[in-house]
Amino acid sequence: MSVTAFALLIERLAFMPSRTGKLRLLEDHFRQAEDPDRGWALAALTGALSFPAVKAGAIRAAAAARLDPVLFAASYDFVGDLAETVALMWPDTGVSATAPSLAEAVERLTLSGRAEAPALLAAWLDRLDDSARVAFLKLVTGGLRVGVSARLAKTALARFGGRAPEEIEEVWHGLAPPYRDLFAWLDGRAGRPQVNHAATFRPLMLATPLEDTEAAALDLSAYAAEWKWDGIRVQLVAGADVRRIFSRTGDDITPAFPDIARHMAFDAVLDGELLVARPGAEAGSGSGSGSGSNGAAAEIAPFNDLQQRLNRKTVTRRMLAEHPAWVRLYDILFEAGEDLRGLAFTDRRARLEAWFARIRPQCMDLSPLVAFAGLEELAALRRGARGRAIEGLMLKRRDSAYVGGRPKGPWFKWKRGPLTLDTVLMYAQRGHGKRSSYYSDFTFGAWREVAGGGRELVPVGKAYFGFTDAELVDLDRWVRTHTTDRFGPVRAVEPRLVLEVAFDSVHRSSRHKSGVAMRFPRVHRIRWDKPAEDADALATLEAMIAE
Repeated sequence: MSVTAFALLIERLAFMPSRTGKLRLLEDHFRQAEDPDRGWALAALTGALSFPAVKAGAIRAAAAARLDPVLFAASYDFVGDLAETVALMWPDTGVSATAPSLAEAVERLTLSGRAEAPALLAAWLDRLDDSARVAFLKLVTGGLRVGVSARLAKTALARFGGRAPEEIEEVWHGLAPPYRDLFAWLDGRAGRPQVNHAATFRPLMLATPLEDTEAAALDLSAYAAEWKWDGIRVQLVAGADVRRIFSRTGDDITPAFPDIARHMAFDAVLDGELLVARPGAEAGSGSGSGSGSNGAAAEIAPFNDLQQRLNRKTVTRRMLAEHPAWVRLYDILFEAGEDLRGLAFTDRRARLEAWFARIRPQCMDLSPLVAFAGLEELAALRRGARGRAIEGLMLKRRDSAYVGGRPKGPWFKWKRGPLTLDTVLMYAQRGHGKRSSYYSDFTFGAWREVAGGGRELVPVGKAYFGFTDAELVDLDRWVRTHTTDRFGPVRAVEPRLVLEVAFDSVHRSSRHKSGVAMRFPRVHRIRWDKPAEDADALATLEAMIAE
């Protein structure tokens, strides 16, 4: 497959609005493309490609040698995207040479040094048309921005190969581009790839949202309760020479949390909540406290403190000191190579407690179980859970096995307040006054079912405050690098960033496409860790309407 064919795939994905359509395009590509090009395309789409010597500076250097600097600067300021600006301005040299294959491009880029990179880029740009130039430059910088997450790509692989998504996840982190063994397995030409399972991610078990009326119908004697902590779910994988921290989507975030990784000198796979906390602080009931590794209480900081640690490529000593990471453990999946996921929750809990008492890992503690006598007491605990870092309650069937995904029934999450919603950022507009140079007005949407079984995003509100100045800088940068279209002062962005929005009430409205209007919406927090597919549905918002 040439770079031109890859560019066509990228263009089709960028202009395909539906998730189902993107899955179909990816399946067709995996079926029609050949090795190793389809593997390199998969690596590019999942962020697994990196060319250390070929950075944005190399593109700028190539542009400086061919383009008028004043015109380039003015165009770049207007377009706001380096790859698009260079691709559109690049002079047509009339070169009719064949475009390089994707494998050739990746190999040359990997081997090239900083000094030769600008000339190499220029030579290839001469052989490509405008569309292929954009895709090629985005491949180089790792910013494809076509609305395809790693999870979506893995789902497409599962559908292509007739496998469960969990099977793909369990081998994914043991494989490397261009994934020849993976495609041989999915094509039916070979068996399942042999990987080091001690270093792989296992899909997390997720909970189903619980409404008050549903809680009343549950046989609560069959459930254990624990607090729902306000952090991000992580999986700790350790054993032999392996120490990895995975996010809920399977991203390896170990480098960002060395203060946790250094204490993972054990052989186990653990499920927990990543927080910011300090051990040994005095913490009262309901204040977000739990048993620390030294038997004292650990004081949990607000989610905003944790945000200072998220999405960081490097972590400073000051950051480690001011925002020390902590993991509150929920479950144990493996112990010394033994798979415990098939055991009942109560049995796994007993194993977790025994393991913790024996290992006593630093910077970790156990999420305590919450005792209750019935629904009335449980509801009162939930209403009173206004302490720091507590979102509500988790209810887990005592006999439930640990199953990847979101099976309905075994686990429920019962949040403390109904007036929050996980939405997806759709549009952004520049602010006013001191914010005139920032994209600070955000329109967000929720998922709505459409005919044929698909989903679409529909706008449900707009917010322009609730975030800090530092978060505004991050949001502005994200908008600029994920823009897909422009409508005057408004930018449409890739539907990938989840914003948890808080609001006072919601009412029906014929003036809005969604049919509802929020009162006093504000950004409660930015969910950098949460995939857009897991954001809330419009039906969830409609259920909050005060009749």
